[in-house]
Order: sequence, then structure tokens, then C-alpha cells
Amino acid sequence: MLTNSGYDQYVSNSINTATPEELTLMLYNGLVKFIMQAQSAAIVRDLEKANEAMKRAQAILVEFRSTLNMNYEVSKYLESIYEYMHRQLLQANIKKDKDILEEVLGYAKDLRDTWTKAMKLAKQQHNIRPSEVIAK
Repeated sequence: MLTNSGYDQYVSNSINTATPEELTLMLYNGLVKFIMQAQSAAIVRDLEKANEAMKRAQAILVEFRSTLNMNYEVSKYLESIYEYMHRQLLQANIKKDKDILEEVLGYAKDLRDTWTKAMKLAKQQHNIRPSEVIAK
């Protein structure tokens, strides 16, 4: 039987051994997961759970914005997307609006899928970082 401490150790090891690219993918997956949790909670009117999930998604967006390398043109574009998504999550949280959550979820999935493709391309092209693939 896998205990919580065993699972926690597995997660900790996964994070500690992940490449920066894999950590970014984990964050995108977390962003999608928390938005979906907020949607589910909003549907059943569990406002506390919806609020907590939206706050966690917002924290990921803040992290993304704080780690952007503004030497790349694409970073300016991503910053505006992250900022917009963050604002929309604030509005969704205030209004408990499932349509706004659906919109932000679409952006989160698109960003995650683009990052996944960039990781695959970088791996095929050997020694190129996904951020360099996206910047081109």
C-alpha cells in the first residue's frame, strides 16, 4: 500500500530530478488541473474549494511571469497572456463565472500543448532548449 509519505517522496523526487523544461511542463499541467478543479467546484457551488483552486492557478501564473527572460521577444507576448489569464481568474473568482474559467482553461491547455511540442522538437534537434524553439 502506498502511503501519503511514499507518494509525497515520489513527487519530491520527481521535482528534484526534473529538468527545467520538465518543471515548466509540470507547472502547465498544474495550471490546467487547478482550473479544472475550480470549474468542478463552481458547478457544485463549493465556493471555498473553487476559490482555493483559482488561487493556486493564479500563483502558477505569477511564477511564470516572474521567470520570463525578457531578452526574448516571445517573453513579452507570454507576459501579456499570463497577465490576462491572471486577471480573468480574478474575475472568475469574484463572479464565480464558469465561462471565464472555460476561456482561461483553453489558453492554459494551448500553452501546455505548445510547450510539449517544443520539448519534442528540441529533443529531436538535440541540445536545443524548448524556450529556444519557441523563440524562433
